[in-house]
Amino acid sequence: MTNTLRTPYDGVAIAAPVTIPYVRYSIESAQWWIGRALSALVAQAGIKASDIDGLCVSSFTMGTDSGVGLTQHFGLCVRWLDTIPLGGASAIAGLRKAARAVQAHDADIVACVAGDTNYVDSFRLTLENFSRFNQDAVYPYGAGGANASFALIARNYMRTFGVTREDVGRIAVAQRTNALRNPYALMKTPLTLEQYLAARPISDPIHLFDCVMPCAGAEAFLVMRDETATSLGLPAARLLSTIERHNAFADDPMQVRGGWAMDIGELYAMAGVKPDDLDVVQTYDDYPVITMMQFEDLGFCKKGEGAEFVRQHDLTIDGDFPHNTSGGQLSVGQAGAAGAYLGLVEGLRQVLGTAGPTQVSNASVALASGFGMINYDRGLASGAAILAGPSR
Repeated sequence: MTNTLRTPYDGVAIAAPVTIPYVRYSIESAQWWIGRALSALVAQAGIKASDIDGLCVSSFTMGTDSGVGLTQHFGLCVRWLDTIPLGGASAIAGLRKAARAVQAHDADIVACVAGDTNYVDSFRLTLENFSRFNQDAVYPYGAGGANASFALIARNYMRTFGVTREDVGRIAVAQRTNALRNPYALMKTPLTLEQYLAARPISDPIHLFDCVMPCAGAEAFLVMRDETATSLGLPAARLLSTIERHNAFADDPMQVRGGWAMDIGELYAMAGVKPDDLDVVQTYDDYPVITMMQFEDLGFCKKGEGAEFVRQHDLTIDGDFPHNTSGGQLSVGQAGAAGAYLGLVEGLRQVLGTAGPTQVSNASVALASGFGMINYDRGLASGAAILAGPSR
């Protein structure tokens, strides 16, 4: 159902896309990575730290800290604050909340930031404490992480719609091609479909190149009103629309669709665009099969037609459907909650024309999506946003 009563995001500007280059392992804390991102925001925007009066933060490895602890740690004094624990949906949720805050003048400049460290044992500790559901019903049985749960989802989805490993492999291979042009990507070796298919199994049908590589890093951006960006002389994108949905289609025995499908009409109606009007698409890609699911649920093809859509399109930067142009998490790496921000930050760079070697020619409208908080048979959180560059 399309809700025509929602207030549009008129006057909301998004600026200063920041990436703190990832490393495989780090002895630094999540707070250190987040601090570097905040410092980079201030430097890129040409503002003082005291100009930031709103803060939204997401992280898996901050320990007992939340956003309020970081305000003292970094010497910030804010009048709007949020800590968002939604994993891969955190960036979209943070953007939505920050946009409404600046519209209402509850804040003037909101820093949205996500960052995580990756000690040698960080991933194990995260799995042990991911959720109460995980502690009670998954981890004690030896299913240490998302691979086994996503294997169930992937196997069911592939069997239901006749999807082959070659079909989902094309997504991973295209993203590796894109990553080779991204100086921040951790994966620097070309990947062929043959190599993808020959990779060692992890949890059938999940194989090595279906999995993201945990790492350390941070991503961030600023949200403000148009007049604030103009006064700072700061190039900014416009927020056209967003959607967010949690625990969608709970009656489905196993997830074959996400919350995007419930609200996709509203996403495009509010933005005043159609799927064909998008110049670049950034989906949340913890596994290629979830990206294929999003191609359907985000309206690029009908349910069950994702494999054929992938076969018919070139997903590389110079192709007819530029997708995950940074290389996505599958080839850049997954820096914890920063993985939620990766596509949104890249989409922002694309519409601002500042993506450098990954830039899509004449990109002015981008879609970025989020997906997170897997329990056992589904991811609970989903969202999407459409951005437009200043020239549109």
